[in-house]
Amino acid sequence: MKIAFDAVPLVSEKITGIGWCEAGQTDAMARLYPENTYIYNFFESRGQTEKTERIQQFLKSGIEINKADFSGYLYRLVSNFLPVSYSRFFGGEYDITHFFNYIVPPKVKGKIVVTVHDMVYKAFPETVRARTKYMLDTGLRKSMKRADIIVTDSEFSKSEIIKYFPCYKDKIRVVPCGVDLKRFYPDNDIKRIEEVKKNLEIEGEYFLYLGTIEPRKNLQRLIEAYSRFIDNNDNLPKLVLAGGKGWLYNDIFEKVKKLNLDNKVIFTKYVPSGDMRYLMCGASAFLFPSIYEGFGMPPLEAMACGVPVLISGEASLPEVTGKSAVIVDAYSSDSIAQGIDKIYHDKNLRARLIKEGIERAKGFTWEKSAEILYNIYREIL
Repeated sequence: MKIAFDAVPLVSEKITGIGWCEAGQTDAMARLYPENTYIYNFFESRGQTEKTERIQQFLKSGIEINKADFSGYLYRLVSNFLPVSYSRFFGGEYDITHFFNYIVPPKVKGKIVVTVHDMVYKAFPETVRARTKYMLDTGLRKSMKRADIIVTDSEFSKSEIIKYFPCYKDKIRVVPCGVDLKRFYPDNDIKRIEEVKKNLEIEGEYFLYLGTIEPRKNLQRLIEAYSRFIDNNDNLPKLVLAGGKGWLYNDIFEKVKKLNLDNKVIFTKYVPSGDMRYLMCGASAFLFPSIYEGFGMPPLEAMACGVPVLISGEASLPEVTGKSAVIVDAYSSDSIAQGIDKIYHDKNLRARLIKEGIERAKGFTWEKSAEILYNIYREIL
């Protein structure tokens, strides 16, 4: 087969979970099934090299690149309303083209697969930035109609898509995400952990949240819960909120000031991928009480690192972690505070979560994910 992957999530300035999902699945597929030809398609205007440089880290498994000399932003803007042919830019000789970020442009030749990670823009529209919501409101239904198969990350997300778009029920296939066990594993390199902490201005013990700073991550309630947990006790770990700023984040920063936690809550800059393992391995616990996730890779990555994990009981999170995490009520600061206290002070619980979490993470590999996805490709051909 000749398979093209839309590489927009891989060439972005800051790679999010969607990008890491594409990277994991495509890299594993190219290694498992080398008899096929694989191509990353992306727009890059003449004279620019930033995107070509960014994608180099994902070419180790022999995937080729195919660049179109045009503005990707302008194409996405125009093609949302006018039938500007995608194949005109990238050719039409592919058996399959897979779009990993919700939107399928017009006039793509061959079979089409689209990944729809979640329905947060429908379930919690107030937590989604206006530009993203507008794009999905105007383009997602057309995309799912154009696609031969709709891939999603979890059984929960499948049920959500059916809830809002029941007519596409028969097109949906579940392909769970994975965790890169070569990147995420227990690492006791104290020197490297301290270097990463110093670079991020972290001192001493800390609880960790790692992800986008945005409303649906439930960070305001997490901050409230943390405030109740420490109750003016300076000897307890600090709270580190690590990751890039998303949108509607001002209230999150204001919550820290309002509760006088400036010296206890640390907002870091964007964490490079090479530092994530050390940041996780240095944490006393990983806290992820999100309101809505299509899959939720960070808790799984933390479990792979041998760190006890706390999650909310919402959306796909219990599906991913099973019983290998402390589960709290996302809508109760008291419940989250009690969960933090439990995961920090109960040594027997911590030992069990660490052991079971490592084993749980081993069940979610990118190789398994790629194998499921590859069988879907074969199905539609």
